[in-house]
Amino acid sequence: MVHQEVTVINKLGLHARPAALFVQTANKFASDIMLEKGTKKINAKSIMGVMSLGVGKGEKIMIEVDGPDESEALSALVNLIEVTLANM
Repeated sequence: MVHQEVTVINKLGLHARPAALFVQTANKFASDIMLEKGTKKINAKSIMGVMSLGVGKGEKIMIEVDGPDESEALSALVNLIEVTLANM
């Protein structure tokens, strides 16, 4: 298992389109992927789960990945949050 904390810098947080892109990226990988904010932990491959976290700009989330492609999945999701979504 690998994990990393990231700060969401997209002006809208992880809502609507950014959440959909996050889930779409997570679903490309075979590994189990969880997203944690505070005491709430959800399946990152579920759009409803990601939306239910209500992640806003400047908030920190923990991405946890466990499985055969965990390193690649974590790298892709961190890059998505820190680069791709930051520029939306």
